[in-house]
Amino acid sequence: MSVSGEIWRPKWRHPLLLTTPLLAGCSRAPSVDILGSFFPAWLVCFIMAIVLTALARLALLRLHIEVALPILLYPSLTAVFTFLLWLIFYY
Repeated sequence: MSVSGEIWRPKWRHPLLLTTPLLAGCSRAPSVDILGSFFPAWLVCFIMAIVLTALARLALLRLHIEVALPILLYPSLTAVFTFLLWLIFYY
């Protein structure tokens, strides 16, 4: 309370005006048309990343390279491929 007995109120009376700049980046999500059905672009990148990870595993097996922690390597490799494909095709 101030000295005069009034309750302090913020100068911004419309909180909606504060959230409007946060919505400026929202737009329609990128989607890919496959045989007439629209799929989110991240899903297409994820499927392609799984295929690339399987090919990388086959290459490692063919070169006789043993991986210490495959339970960590292959999901991480899938994530890296997903992010790289997203950046290459949709950024």
